[in-house]
Amino acid sequence: MNQEKFAREVLKKFKIEDYAKVNTRVECEVKMSKNDEGERINSTTFKSLVGLLRYLTCTHLDILFKVRLVSRFMKTLTMTHFKALKWILRYIKGIVNFGLFYGYSNNFELVGYSDSDCAGDIDDRKSTTSFVFYMEDTTFTWSSKKQSIVTLSTCEVEYIATTSCVCNSIWLRRLLKELWMPQEKHIEIYVDNSSVIALAKNPVFYDRSKYIDTRFHNLWDCIANKKVEVKYVKTQDKVTDIFIKPLKYDVFIKIRDLLGVIKKLSLGGDVESKLDFRF
Repeated sequence: MNQEKFAREVLKKFKIEDYAKVNTRVECEVKMSKNDEGERINSTTFKSLVGLLRYLTCTHLDILFKVRLVSRFMKTLTMTHFKALKWILRYIKGIVNFGLFYGYSNNFELVGYSDSDCAGDIDDRKSTTSFVFYMEDTTFTWSSKKQSIVTLSTCEVEYIATTSCVCNSIWLRRLLKELWMPQEKHIEIYVDNSSVIALAKNPVFYDRSKYIDTRFHNLWDCIANKKVEVKYVKTQDKVTDIFIKPLKYDVFIKIRDLLGVIKKLSLGGDVESKLDFRF
């Protein structure tokens, strides 16, 4: 599933055809703020481009982080923010014929991955929650959203992100049941923070949980009722990193492939040899 025609129209509309391509959708270690100094620009053009790029994220999960980031600056637009948008367009130019691959499978078992940054917004110090669900090797649903509260520790940030992921897994379980694809077993949720796993399974860790809002402790009930199981995953295998922070080229390409964002396959091509998303 791809949006090649739409992507080419966007590039043409904003006159990017003559610009050089770039390998990643964001410069590494980039930081942007509402207080960035620079020339103010027309917000109409900026908002139009952001809206088009948000639509393009339906098949290009790899640009979701940067599009979400620049969306924060609708009211305080400077040339720095506009250059960041142009960088995304130059990246899209190199992957215009990429799309999200959906293969055939009889396995409808859901598996989720949860992650978050820590105080990633340098203006209000709020963190970003991200998660992605797989059905077999296929990316099923995903999200990258700024948290509504300011957290006080890495454990709290990750715990809130995991709770959000679990709540979505319960909703998906109900949806799939109505679609005649019931989840017979618990849904596995993978996180890379051992403190979160310990706290989720044993609520007596008062020192780690005393600042966490009680509404997030729904996670305990879901684990106790065997609706979900929280498991540890190595940091290098976190596919959700692509939604929350800039990545080096080799890491970015690896995760993009794992999400199933690949070059459009020609008819009759050797699909199996080009697709290996297993961890």
